[in-house]
Amino acid sequence: MAWAEAESEKALANGRPLDSAERSIADATSVRYPERVRIAVVESIPRPADPLLREAAQQAGLLGPDTVGLALGHAVLLRADFAADRDVLAHELRHVRQYECYGSIKAFLSVYLAQIVQFGYENAPMELSASRETPSNDAQCDV
Repeated sequence: MAWAEAESEKALANGRPLDSAERSIADATSVRYPERVRIAVVESIPRPADPLLREAAQQAGLLGPDTVGLALGHAVLLRADFAADRDVLAHELRHVRQYECYGSIKAFLSVYLAQIVQFGYENAPMELSASRETPSNDAQCDV
């Protein structure tokens, strides 16, 4: 949690706000506070310095060399070679919406990581929800 919160703070401080096209994607994915979202374009998605945590995240499919995007609260990190990929951005913005529903990085990650352990990364309900074209019900949290 501490690693995720620290990375979020860095990205929020150094990232840029959504442009008008990205704002449209945020609106389509039901992000409640798109004005709070910051995009940080990075050469590679950061991974925890702690070797055990880094290895666990990679083995779970969360943070590895192939990771192209990561949402941490209202911070969205996009790998530079995928920064223009609207599908990747939409997926990460759906995760932003999920963070908003849970109210904090800690609350979201507690549920999300439990789902990864129980179902595996690709079958975790929150991951499947973020992969959908549109949320199933814009009026409620789709998690």
